[in-house]
Amino acid sequence: MTIQSSELILNPDGSVYHLNLKPENIAKDIVFVGDQNRVEKITQFFDSIEFSTQKREFKTQTGTYKGKRLTVMSTGIGPDNIDIVINELDALVNIDLETRQPKQNLTSLNIIRIGTSGSLHADIPVDSFVLSKIGLGLDNMLRSYLIDGVSNTAIEEAFVAHTNWDIRKGRPYAIACSEVLEKIIESDRMHKGITATAGGFYGPQGRVLRLPIQDQQLNNKMDSFVFESNRITNLEMETAAIYGLSTLLGHQALSLNAIIANRASGTFSADPYKAVDALIAYTLDKLANQ
Repeated sequence: MTIQSSELILNPDGSVYHLNLKPENIAKDIVFVGDQNRVEKITQFFDSIEFSTQKREFKTQTGTYKGKRLTVMSTGIGPDNIDIVINELDALVNIDLETRQPKQNLTSLNIIRIGTSGSLHADIPVDSFVLSKIGLGLDNMLRSYLIDGVSNTAIEEAFVAHTNWDIRKGRPYAIACSEVLEKIIESDRMHKGITATAGGFYGPQGRVLRLPIQDQQLNNKMDSFVFESNRITNLEMETAAIYGLSTLLGHQALSLNAIIANRASGTFSADPYKAVDALIAYTLDKLANQ
């Protein structure tokens, strides 16, 4: 099957359209951040940087940390950006960009997101770390793909029933993290649970400014949701989309968050940059020693 140029768009130099990357520009181990300014907060610890580029909010640097070749990339905010990033990364390693045909031998990338998030529970305080065992997508993006083989319908049905979810907003989806990466990264420092992924920052996360929202009690309902001892630990905008697309395409993915806000107690980290830096250092050392 030859993929048409309207479906896989390349720049004049042969790089993929949005990310501005060629296959040789990326490592097999990739760290995602949301904020483009956070890329250099990670690569400042590298021994060397071999490549750097940016197009729009997508900034990428590849280099070496303690002998380990790593790529750090900013995705911007939201599931729609994740759709672009993971599909184009997969194209770089699993599609021959000259013939426009999928490769016979496929490559599996290791993708770890380092993000910030708000906790939904008082016992997951600011400045702590959360490892997302499951991504619960409230955004509906992944429903454009055939996900029946990877989504946990039992969790979906339990969540819909518990929250009296308005199905007009689309059916939630639930995708597990990579067990391979979980074993590499986990430690006693990590809280674990379900990370809910919203399609927006204000109404979709229960924030009310001037517009009324469809379910004012949704956050409270999520607080009390438990499935097989897994509760919803935090709410953000990327994890479930990363897990879903990575699983469908055969990549390993794990999402980590530094908790900078606690919605239950109404507190915010006194130094959110310090919390993020601590999670960065922790993650880089785990990757370098795998």
